Amino acid sequence: MSFSGETDWSLFTLLDQHRVALREAAGKALGDTARAPLVTGHSGEIPSSKVLRAIENVIEDVITSLSRNEAPVLILNNRSDWGNIRFKDGVGLQMTSNCTTRKIRSDCPKSAPKFALFLKILSIIYKMVQTNIYATKRDIFYTDTICFGNQRVVDNIINDISCMLKIPRRSLHILSTSKGCIAGNLSYTEEDGTKVIYTCSTMAPVPSNVEGMRNLITDAKFILIVEKDATFQRLVDDNFCSKMSPCILITGKGVPDVNTRLLVRKLWDMCHVPIFALMDADPHGIEIMCIYKYGSVSMSFEAHRLTVPAIRWLGLFPSDFERLNIPKNALIPLTKQDQSKLSSLQTRPYIGYQPRWIKELDIMAKSKMKAEIQALTFISSDYLSRVYLPNKLQFGGWI
Repeated sequence: MSFSGETDWSLFTLLDQHRVALREAAGKALGDTARAPLVTGHSGEIPSSKVLRAIENVIEDVITSLSRNEAPVLILNNRSDWGNIRFKDGVGLQMTSNCTTRKIRSDCPKSAPKFALFLKILSIIYKMVQTNIYATKRDIFYTDTICFGNQRVVDNIINDISCMLKIPRRSLHILSTSKGCIAGNLSYTEEDGTKVIYTCSTMAPVPSNVEGMRNLITDAKFILIVEKDATFQRLVDDNFCSKMSPCILITGKGVPDVNTRLLVRKLWDMCHVPIFALMDADPHGIEIMCIYKYGSVSMSFEAHRLTVPAIRWLGLFPSDFERLNIPKNALIPLTKQDQSKLSSLQTRPYIGYQPRWIKELDIMAKSKMKAEIQALTFISSDYLSRVYLPNKLQFGGWI
């Protein structure tokens, strides 16, 4: 990806060039029609013309403020505030329509630099949509590393822009870099017609364009989400996908990236097979499972695209410690941070809908112990793939 080196205010120039056409199409500047809710096409993407219009609306507001000798302000939803979140059992965590907001002011010494970065990234997005170019968040960061400072600044601004405009990042022509992996018998066709085939014996990266996957074909009877890469690789090496029954294995290598979450949702929508989660029996692992199942607070504005409430917890359970007689030297005491995370989990709005989860969390809180999936190797090296998972799947040992 490359850019021509225009000034940071190039979006204003682009807007000025199209202002007459914009007003003719809209009927009147900033009219109700111009601000109507955006409607996605059959592919789930918003038409480029409507994405451009949404950005132009923001810049129109900035220009209007300047023409009135007023300092322009960007108003953003508070994406990290639990007070702005409501829980819906069939969707997960969702941002409320009347949530609290924060302002990025252009006349405040602390926020003015961030205001400028917002306009800079809006300008980059505008040009990419206009010219049908796609880029990763990393690409955008490297357009001006000194100006942005670090990757997290770019990531947060892009998420804020997506939330502010109510437009998915894919429709903003921004792609996410995938860190997750997948294994199992699965084939699909990419947008350009390329045929992709996954197998049970090899692991492959989660595609960067999940929403462009077409014609998914699989004989999988279920999907297993695995928290950690090491456990995922062990199951692939043990040929678990074929030995148990045809299945698909997915790992986000810890906290899942957006593409891994999109893929899980895509497979759920297309394949309609059960999805199970295999996590460490600790607060961190349980929270990761909740991200797949119910979503995260910071991305709650995209919950309908990223969550799969039908996911079932397959293990490892705190109750498994005693039931399987896992050696005490394989258990790990909860740290203060673990206990704080556990207390937070117990107050989450979705926990009340899972009475059996409550019991497992209570067991962990009472014992003050946790365990990684690898603790099962203290029983035998292949206990996970040979005994634990087959028994759980055969006899319904999930919650």
